[in-house]
Amino acid sequence: MKYIDEFRNKNLIQKAAAQIRKTMPEDTINIMEVCGTHTQSFRRFGLGRLLPSTLRLIAGPGCPVCVSDQSYIDAAIALAKEKDTVILSFGDMLRVPGSETNLEDQRAEGSDVRLVYSAWDSLEIAKAHPTKKVIFLAVGFETTAPTIALTLLAAEKEKIKNLFFLSNLKLIPAAMQALVRERDLKIDGFLCPGHVSAIIGTKPYAFLVKRYKIGCCIAGFEPLDILEGLRFLIQQIVQKRPRVFNQYTRVVTEKGNLQAKKLISRVFKIYDASWRGLGRIPQSGLKLKNEFSEFDAGKIFKFKFATRYSLRDTRCRCGDILKGLISPPACPLFSGVCTPENPVGPCMVSSEGACNAYYRYGR
Repeated sequence: MKYIDEFRNKNLIQKAAAQIRKTMPEDTINIMEVCGTHTQSFRRFGLGRLLPSTLRLIAGPGCPVCVSDQSYIDAAIALAKEKDTVILSFGDMLRVPGSETNLEDQRAEGSDVRLVYSAWDSLEIAKAHPTKKVIFLAVGFETTAPTIALTLLAAEKEKIKNLFFLSNLKLIPAAMQALVRERDLKIDGFLCPGHVSAIIGTKPYAFLVKRYKIGCCIAGFEPLDILEGLRFLIQQIVQKRPRVFNQYTRVVTEKGNLQAKKLISRVFKIYDASWRGLGRIPQSGLKLKNEFSEFDAGKIFKFKFATRYSLRDTRCRCGDILKGLISPPACPLFSGVCTPENPVGPCMVSSEGACNAYYRYGR
């Protein structure tokens, strides 16, 4: 791709939308956009106005900040209160609510909580503050895991002893399987995340077709990408021929990024992880292997994760939104009590959160 304009061409977008309208059956089709970036792009560019009402797009749990379990936030806050600790986090995490407070408020109370833009920043901060215990909040999906693994291996090589990682990394295919098994949620097809797929490739989605007879399409994030991905999915559904289709061929390959996957398997092991709103999902998370326990903040500080749910307003429906059971406007707090400036639940905090997208672009 040379220019973004190629995928924002008005004539091509209108043509793609017309093809979707022509292909759509009378019955409603439910497609889940797993990735939060798809949700943002779809609403930002107003693509819903070009499509028939029978095509229902469901926002999924594709925002790593949103699905961070409350116990993880509580652990991060507890570590921030420890003497001589420095907590490093991506920006959106600072405002995600824990049981009683969040990291941003904890910073206001005097804890050393810092915003970073890359896991690699943690390496430099640990070097600059050798007497401090520097803890990086390792949050994200398969896209983030390789850079975190690379940072840890660099710390090991340079014999840095004051850098630790609190892992909350999640695996998307496992969450998709959990959603398929959700009895109250009818999904006819998945629009798969382009960023994650660039790492893992197309093969990990094969179970959807083989086991559940549900098709999926990996798509990019520009308007034409999304419309083409939807068109391919609708064709599968109408023809009753589910498959794993790759629209995002300029970035995603069948095998994915082999070097990145090698880094992930070198440092992490898979375990049963808790997702906010979805509960505990088998084989859905990554934690450090035992050989890297000297970098594991959970083990070093012997912190026990204890989930306590006490949102300041129990009417928050973020859990149901993450499952795709309701759309954000169905939450009684949406746009009134809960806004990006005053978020109650994590779905409104992150720029990739469904509530945030609906608030900014869908009102």
